[in-house]
Amino acid sequence: MRALLPLTLLLASPLLLASNIYKYTDANGVTTYTDRKVEGAEVIVFRDAMVENVDREVYVTKQRHAGGETLIVHNDLFAPVEVRLSISNARNVTGVPAAPINWVLPPRQQIRLVTLQPTGDGEPHYDYRLEHALGDPRAQQTLTHYPLPWRGGPFRMTQGPGGRYSHTGPKGRYAFDIAMPVGTPIVAARAGQVVKIENNQTGRGTNPSGNFVRLLHDDGTMGVYLHLKRGSVQVSEGQRVHPGQLLALSGNTGNSTGPHLHFVVQKNVGLQTVSIPFEFAQPVDSLPNFAIGGEP
Repeated sequence: MRALLPLTLLLASPLLLASNIYKYTDANGVTTYTDRKVEGAEVIVFRDAMVENVDREVYVTKQRHAGGETLIVHNDLFAPVEVRLSISNARNVTGVPAAPINWVLPPRQQIRLVTLQPTGDGEPHYDYRLEHALGDPRAQQTLTHYPLPWRGGPFRMTQGPGGRYSHTGPKGRYAFDIAMPVGTPIVAARAGQVVKIENNQTGRGTNPSGNFVRLLHDDGTMGVYLHLKRGSVQVSEGQRVHPGQLLALSGNTGNSTGPHLHFVVQKNVGLQTVSIPFEFAQPVDSLPNFAIGGEP
């Protein structure tokens, strides 16, 4: 905890505007994080902490036939997705929709959204663009107070909703960071189905989220557990889990300056998967949330 405390205060400071953090260890073995440049310190650059590339699971294929060409949208994920298909620069084809087509595609399904027919006046041509977001925009949140998604403690909250350090983007604005030792059991706060996992990242790796588990709740919202220990994820994509079930062990992977759990609840709003407000059902032994006005 001696090494974590300076990080806790730094994360919570409302004056922290820099995107670079400097990490160094003094002669006594105390690790310090600061936004001031220190000679020889490790430089940590922060980016959006929520990165999931699902382009390979939500995509378009073309089916050619005697009547023309049909665009088929696929959703290979274990969660619904909202898609928007736009056609532009169309020449010598008919059947072009007057506006982009929006559709909510259920998990593991596909749909034929557009068929374009050649006019016979020349070489057919068109461009298409597919946008998508995880989750059904019609989902209604039914739970606002969540059981603690870990075993053990008490632990400290190092950053809460609206923190200016990293909880500023739409995906993580209402997230909580809880400092805890590597290897702390992380459990499902709610029942749901596993949508996506990452289990093989070491250290900062290539994904700011590090190792993670994403759950789809029965009300259509999603809970995401980030920065997990490599190789510790105990669930698989498509698996149904119950409240309190072990998901993984906490870690220090991805865009993380120290061992902690980043927990966030999300839903689809306006073709974006964004964080939504929630509270824990019982107190967390926390420092004040300086990011939203707490006093030291």
